[in-house]
Amino acid sequence: MPTETLIRKSTQNFIELENRFGAHNYHPLDVVIERAEGVWVYDVEGKRYLDCLAAYSAVNQGHCHPAILHTLIEQAHRVTLTSRAFRNDQFPLLCKELHDLTGFDMVLPMNSGAEAVETAIKVARKWGYRVKGIPDGKAEIIACAGNFHGRTTTIVSFSTNEQYREDFGPFTPGFKIVPFGQAQALRDAITPNTCAFLVEPIQGEAGIVIPPAGFLRDAARICRENRVLLMTDEIQSGLGRTGRLFGYMYEGIEPDVLIIGKALAGGMYPVSAVLASEKVLGLFHPGDHGSTFDGNPLGCALRVLTEERLIERSAELGSYFLEKLRTLRAPIINPRKRAVDRRGTA
Repeated sequence: MPTETLIRKSTQNFIELENRFGAHNYHPLDVVIERAEGVWVYDVEGKRYLDCLAAYSAVNQGHCHPAILHTLIEQAHRVTLTSRAFRNDQFPLLCKELHDLTGFDMVLPMNSGAEAVETAIKVARKWGYRVKGIPDGKAEIIACAGNFHGRTTTIVSFSTNEQYREDFGPFTPGFKIVPFGQAQALRDAITPNTCAFLVEPIQGEAGIVIPPAGFLRDAARICRENRVLLMTDEIQSGLGRTGRLFGYMYEGIEPDVLIIGKALAGGMYPVSAVLASEKVLGLFHPGDHGSTFDGNPLGCALRVLTEERLIERSAELGSYFLEKLRTLRAPIINPRKRAVDRRGTA
C-alpha cells in the first residue's frame, strides 16, 4: 500500500513528516500544497491561495498550464532523455526557438539556474584567456553586493550573504564585489584582467531591488569600452516576469551573455540556458562542458509566452495589481511608490 494512503491528510501530519525525515535547509510557510491551477494553489484542507511567488518565477505561465502539460505528456510517451551522447529531434527546435526569440547566435542548455551561472562563469573565463589575452589563472569577474546567482561553492564565493558562505569555504578566487546600481564603482573595479561583469537587472533575493535608471545602460557602455563581457542573470527576472521579455530591455541594451532558467520549462522540468554570440559560446569544444540531462527533449515552454501574449499580460496585470495595492493601508503594505520605478512593475 502506498505510504500516502497510510497518512491522514492534514497539514500538521505532513509538516511533522517533513521535519523528521527531510533536511532542514528551508523554512517554508506552514501551508501544504496539494494541487494548483493557474494562479491558484490549494492546501490539503482545500483552502485556496493566490500564489504571488510563482515558484520564484518558475511558473510564470501559471501552474499546470494545459498546453505545456499536454506537450510534456506527449513527449514523455515518446522519449524523455537521450543525454547529449545522442541527438534528439527536440533540442535543435529549442535552440532555434531561443534564437528567434532573443536574437542570440548560440544556446548552451543546462538544468538548474546555478548550473547556467556556472556555465557563464566558465565561458567568460575562457573568453578572457583565449580572446582578451588575460594571463592564465588571472581572470576576474565582477559581481554586485546583494547578488543571488545560486548556491554552488563557486557562486557563494562571491555572495555577500554571510549565511550562504558560513562553513562552506575555502572559496573560489577571482571575483570582485561592487555596490549594485553604482556605475562608477564598476568602472573603478575593472582591471586588465577583468573578463566579465555579472549582474541581475533586478535583484530578487536582496528584496526586489531595482537599480537606478540608466545603470544598466552605463554598465553596458563601461564594459564595451574596457573589453569586458556584460552577463545578465535573468533567471528570475526574465521570460516576461517584468512585463518585458527580459529586464535589460528597459534600458535598450543587449548583454554579451544572457542567463535564463526557471520559466523556460513552465515549472514542469528543470531547464536553464546560456545564450551568447558565436564568438563567445563558440569557444566551447566537445568535452569542455556538459551535463547528463542538458538538452533533454522534455523541456520547452516558450511558445506559450508568445502565443498567449503572456509578456504583455504581465505588464497589464502588474500595473493593475500595483494600483490596487496602493489603495490598501494595512501595516504590512508599504503605500510608498519607492519600490516601483518607471517600468510600472515591482
